[in-house]
Amino acid sequence: MKAGMFVKPGEVSVTDVPMPTIEKPTDAVIRVLRACVCGSDLWWYRGISKREQGSLTGHEAIGVVEEVGSEVTHVSSGDFVVVPFTHGCGKCAACRSGFDGNCMNQEPGGNAGYQGEYLRFTNADWALIKIPGKPGDYSDETLNSLLALSDVMATGYHAAASAEVKPGDTAVVMGDGAVGLCGVISAKLRGAERIIAMSRHPDRQRLARQFGATDIVPERGEDAVKRVMDMTDGNGADSVLECVGTQESTATALQIARPGAVVGRVGVPQSGEIDTTKLFWNNIGLRGGIASVTTYDKQVLLEAVLDGRIEPGRVFTKRFDLDHLQQAYEAMDQREAVKSLIIVNEA
Repeated sequence: MKAGMFVKPGEVSVTDVPMPTIEKPTDAVIRVLRACVCGSDLWWYRGISKREQGSLTGHEAIGVVEEVGSEVTHVSSGDFVVVPFTHGCGKCAACRSGFDGNCMNQEPGGNAGYQGEYLRFTNADWALIKIPGKPGDYSDETLNSLLALSDVMATGYHAAASAEVKPGDTAVVMGDGAVGLCGVISAKLRGAERIIAMSRHPDRQRLARQFGATDIVPERGEDAVKRVMDMTDGNGADSVLECVGTQESTATALQIARPGAVVGRVGVPQSGEIDTTKLFWNNIGLRGGIASVTTYDKQVLLEAVLDGRIEPGRVFTKRFDLDHLQQAYEAMDQREAVKSLIIVNEA
């Protein structure tokens, strides 16, 4: 079968690899229909983080179950599923508490290989999200929104949930990438009355507006802090969604939060340095991390997509087939695409 593989920074290839098989009774083999490139993939693509040469790529997909292990009873061959990157077992303390992104029974190295024709998926019985019907029952647009549930939409929602966004809030979303845009969707879904999107790019500003942003702030650093404080009559935001991960973005998020607010942090940290003094003196909370994909999809997000309340699939602004995986990465790297969609197999 064909699968994406990391060659070196700036280069991925599509190569023939062995078909995955059931290795444990809790496994499933998935025929991948659609996958995509994640902003976090750009870290190793750009050489910022290390990745093993020859490792398989991708961690977001929707597909059809091909085969299941003997202990998998909640999904079966032929089921249409969202394939999360989290592989939660549903039984450990983390999963039971709603934090399947931190599942204590994840298999090392399992979060890869989604940009391929077939995928071995671990902890399949609980972690896979079954979608009603068959792929052919859904429009192209809805299929894209279902794909977004495998990571980016759930990650944006994790920012909003971690920030404790509630009806009537003024929420600020740091970042206009796909996660930040899904954070805008999530803030609106949770009832925020005013949503301030921090964005400098006209195409992403338009999407943010369409997703529910009421205001756009293009400034950065101290200028951004002053602008938001002026917009909120000096009070600051009720909730802040940090969807970037840079030191500047995190520092700005902490400065624009009102006393007692919570910053929901889902941008992968690019620096370990945070001045927590301001948190103490202003009673500001900071929480967040790896998204609880299966938990959020089952509780909120799958239904929200199926009933048309949210359309996160609109973050896919360019599409490619698997043979053009390199071009999909280049489009993300050069900011020509908000998020690159990869058509792997037809439904």
